[in-house]
Amino acid sequence: MAEVERVCVIGGSPEPSSAATIRAAASGCDVVVAIDRGLDAALAAGVNIDLFCGDADSVSAEGASLVRAAEGDDASLFAVERYNPHKDFTDLSLVLRAVSERWGTPGLVCTCLAGGNPDHLLGVFGRLGGWDGSVELVEDSFAGRILRDGGAWTISSHVGSRFSFIPLSSEVTVSEAGMRWELDHHRVELLSDLGISNVIERDGATITCHTGTLICWLFN
Repeated sequence: MAEVERVCVIGGSPEPSSAATIRAAASGCDVVVAIDRGLDAALAAGVNIDLFCGDADSVSAEGASLVRAAEGDDASLFAVERYNPHKDFTDLSLVLRAVSERWGTPGLVCTCLAGGNPDHLLGVFGRLGGWDGSVELVEDSFAGRILRDGGAWTISSHVGSRFSFIPLSSEVTVSEAGMRWELDHHRVELLSDLGISNVIERDGATITCHTGTLICWLFN
């Protein structure tokens, strides 16, 4: 089996991304994983999935029928990892475990995770912040990255766009260049608002997370 380097994770947000965004997120990925109603979002976008994960409590009747078929007579549709709805972990936690068990720690490209409930969203950031591989976020109104311990993001063709970051660890050391407000190995505490609403002012602007873990967003 060919090495899996990038996995697209289509979440079960009640406010899914557009079909075009989902197709863009899946493009170039070796594997596509749908979480519960993320299967409906994938179907609507015309994206084939390789693995369904979830308790199937929010997927549509059509999606549930496909899951049952994949579990039964038509296993060639996609693999299924079904969870008990009374589990102690979120679907995303279990999905990350499933990806790790199958393919190690490939880069993740995540979509349909940002809409809906704020408690779920904070949980999403917490789980993705602990992933050892790279993490990209692809949504309708923004692109994002989770950076840790030396990770950097260089941004091209977005002069004038708004840019923000938030530390996800107790403290991060961060540099920003090519932006209206620049930082040089600056220490920033957990959930500080220092990195909110910067502006890209030069093509090839960069953010570097020297130590710790942060999440950053480039807004369209």
